[in-house]
Amino acid sequence: MKTTRTFLLAFCSIIAMAGWSQTRDTVTIIGVGDIMMGSNYPNISGLPPNEGADLFKEVSAILSAADVTMGNLEGVLLDQGGTPKTCKNPDVCYVFRSPEGYAKNLLEAGFDVMSLANNHAGDFGEVGRKSSMKTLDALGIAHAGLVSKPYAVFQKNGVTYGFTAFAPNSGCNNINDLAMARKIVAQLDSLADIVIVSFHGGAEGPTHQHVTRKNEIFYGENRGNVYEFAHKMIDAGADVVFGHGPHVVRAVEVYKDRFIAYSLGNFMTYGGINVSGINGYAPIVKVVTDLHGTFRQARIYPGIQSFRAPVKIDPQKAALWKIKQLTEQDFPQSGLTIDENGWVKKSTK
Repeated sequence: MKTTRTFLLAFCSIIAMAGWSQTRDTVTIIGVGDIMMGSNYPNISGLPPNEGADLFKEVSAILSAADVTMGNLEGVLLDQGGTPKTCKNPDVCYVFRSPEGYAKNLLEAGFDVMSLANNHAGDFGEVGRKSSMKTLDALGIAHAGLVSKPYAVFQKNGVTYGFTAFAPNSGCNNINDLAMARKIVAQLDSLADIVIVSFHGGAEGPTHQHVTRKNEIFYGENRGNVYEFAHKMIDAGADVVFGHGPHVVRAVEVYKDRFIAYSLGNFMTYGGINVSGINGYAPIVKVVTDLHGTFRQARIYPGIQSFRAPVKIDPQKAALWKIKQLTEQDFPQSGLTIDENGWVKKSTK
C-alpha cells in the first residue's frame, strides 16, 4: 500500500507540473513613462499630501496585474543633502529630490523594476545616485541604467528577466554608444528568458511626437536616433523596448515579432513638469509575449494626469487615440491594429 500511495503521489505531482507548464505559456510586462513623486528641494512645498500614498491609488490594480511592471524614475530618492546640479541654461534647469520613504509607494503600486537612466538621475550627484539605488534595493525593486549598475537580472514566477536602460546623460548607459548597448543586451540575452530594454531619448514636447528615424538634437544635446536604437537592441536580443523622455506619447511598433513603445510620455509627475494637454497623457502599456519574448498582443490603458493630482484612467481615452493615430502615421505598414478598448494586435490580413 505504501508503494502504491507513493506512486500515486508522484504521478499526481507530475500531472500537476505538466498542467502548469501547459497553461503558463505567456508572460505580461507593463511599461509606463516618467515618474517623479514630488520634490523636497528647494523646500517641502513641492511634496504631495499623505507622503504620496495616493498618487497611484486609482491605477494600482492595473499596475499590479502583470508579471513585471516597469517605470522610469526621474530625480533621486534622497531625504536631504547631495549637490544640486547646475545647467548651462538656467531657464530649463530642474532638479528633483523625492524623500526616500516615497519609494514604498512604488512597491505598493506594483512596480518591480525601475529605470535610472535619465537626465534627472544625477540631480544630486553621486550621493543622490547611491541613495536611489540603496533605497530601491532595500525594497527589492530591481533597477538599472547607471554606469555603476548597467543591468539587472531577476526572477518572477519561474521566469528569468534581464533589464537594462539607456539615456544620453552623464553617469548613464549611453544611448548613442550602440556597440556598448548591443554588448549589454547580448549578454542579458544569454542570461535571461525575457530581455526588457528601456530608453530615455528623443526631443521633448508636443512638436516632437513623431519618430523621425534620425538623431534628435534638443537644446544642443544628441538625444539619440530612437528608431535605430530600438531596432538594434532587438537585433541584439531584446524582447520588449519601452521608451520615454519626450514628455509626450509616440507610436508603437512590432519589429521582428518584438514590441516597441517609442515614448510612454509622463506617467506620474507631481509638479515641476508640465502636464497640460498632451503632456498629461499617461498610458499604461501591457505587453503579452510567449516565454521566449515573441509578441502576442498588448493593451493600452489610457491614463491621464492633471496638475498635482493622482494619475487616473481617462474616460475620453485621449492617450489611446493619440498612440493609435501616431502609429498609423509613422508606421503605416506595421500591420498593427489598435481597437477602442486599447488592444494592440498584429493584423491577420
